Amino acid sequence: MEMSDSFEVARSIDDAWLILKDVERIAPCLPGAQLQEIEGDEYRGVVKVKLGAITAQFKGAAVFEEQDDERRRFVLRGKGRGTQGNAEALITASLEALSDTATQVNVDTDLKITGKVAQMGRGIIPEVSSKLMGQFAENLAELLESDPSPTADLDTSTDAQSDPEPFGESSGPRKVDMPEPEAVDLLDAAGTPILKRLVPLVALIVSLIVIRRLLRKR
Repeated sequence: MEMSDSFEVARSIDDAWLILKDVERIAPCLPGAQLQEIEGDEYRGVVKVKLGAITAQFKGAAVFEEQDDERRRFVLRGKGRGTQGNAEALITASLEALSDTATQVNVDTDLKITGKVAQMGRGIIPEVSSKLMGQFAENLAELLESDPSPTADLDTSTDAQSDPEPFGESSGPRKVDMPEPEAVDLLDAAGTPILKRLVPLVALIVSLIVIRRLLRKR
């Protein structure tokens, strides 16, 4: 399933690029997502979604496959597994300068899902994706208002270079202290258009219940 979305950031393209590459910083802006640990270039965490009575938690990892500083473009691959199915996504984000203080972020996602969530939610995922992207943009805007400075590159910091890791030793994954998120309600995120689609199905179910009761009375 391929989806395309876009949103604007009230920052220069240089600042927006630094901010969006900082997964640890922007993770709290993603609805239903929780970043739990980082090891090398791999980011691990969970994403929680809910569809009716079914709640699914996808636990997995994401890795940057490409980061092009000149073209302001990155490719992120994520994989997750849960009790209600599996998910895999290839996310390509590219930045476009609208002005000295505004940047458009274009996001293309190639999503593959399996299991119960796929069976019940495939038809609403594109609409949900657009709404969640809007929520992410709003959360990101609030983050920038409260903390307007872009994150410095840790690789060039003096602290990072002054304490090298001993040869043959590994510190292991670094834990991230991030609050547990609420599951994203896909039906609530989809809104009225999805509810309208469900009306015929609900009417059919009600009709079957009425018929069943009439037969019982006979």
